[in-house]
Amino acid sequence: MDMIHVRMVSPAPLTEAVVALLAADPSVLNLVVQPGIARKPDGDALACDVLTGGANDVFRGLRELRLDEVGSIVIEPVDMAFSGRAARAGAERLGALSRAPVWEAVEARIRAEGTYAPSFYLYLVVAGLIGAVGIVTNSQILIVAAMVVGPEYGAIVSVALGIDRRSGPRIRKGLTALTAGFALAVAATFLFGLLIRGFGLESKAFDLGVRPVSHLIDTPDFFSVAVATLAGIVGIVSLTEARTSALLGVFISVTTIPAAADLSVSAAFGSWSEARGSFIQLLINVAVLIVVGTFALKGQRAVWRRVGRRRVRAPG
Repeated sequence: MDMIHVRMVSPAPLTEAVVALLAADPSVLNLVVQPGIARKPDGDALACDVLTGGANDVFRGLRELRLDEVGSIVIEPVDMAFSGRAARAGAERLGALSRAPVWEAVEARIRAEGTYAPSFYLYLVVAGLIGAVGIVTNSQILIVAAMVVGPEYGAIVSVALGIDRRSGPRIRKGLTALTAGFALAVAATFLFGLLIRGFGLESKAFDLGVRPVSHLIDTPDFFSVAVATLAGIVGIVSLTEARTSALLGVFISVTTIPAAADLSVSAAFGSWSEARGSFIQLLINVAVLIVVGTFALKGQRAVWRRVGRRRVRAPG
């Protein structure tokens, strides 16, 4: 039984309409109304539990009442609940919809990833430096570590959400952060590569031209597009279902930070054809992830809308 807890503050003139909306919805349980006790904003405090399968309809109604503008809405997860009524409501009314994602929560998670604090750029630079060490030592483990540290996927998904919602500022902000972040990472890693070359710290195999890790990164092909496409699909699905384990797999599958690191190291060692290949790899991965993320968001919404319409048309 999947459920969320919702806390609201409603201006007194609007409370009656909000309570009527919530009380009429079978997905809403444990409704509590406390008149006049809320501050910042001032108003009536309301709280309820909502079955996740019916939450999208509930939030749509609250937005139509403009409660999100004149009051406030806070969503909290419910880890465990014991309620026979809730279980019956989920099974009888919602059916397959009981597993539907709460789009307000999904978009809130994506928007949270689309805030670019200084740490965003620091993580990109550090990930690039780790990737550089992995390349000059031919260490696949360090390349994986760089993929996990890199925060760029959050910005990529934020851009996809901006395209889906036709939000120009979100798109521009995300693309600017990606461009600036990768530029900083490439610059810092290039200087690091010059340092490694100047002091002869690269591995003997790398110095002799045996560079299996670098070769894997700087030779984009059909499989680069295929993996980025599949990773983009899994990434959006894991975000909508809040499955962090699957999202970690997406980080490890995407060749963005490794491509930026290989671009810098190759340039530092004067391997310009490899640097060109890595740059193309980076562009392919970022572009494919944005495009696939946009269509995956639209597809997810379309699928769940269809499930909802079928449930409404079902007898009873």
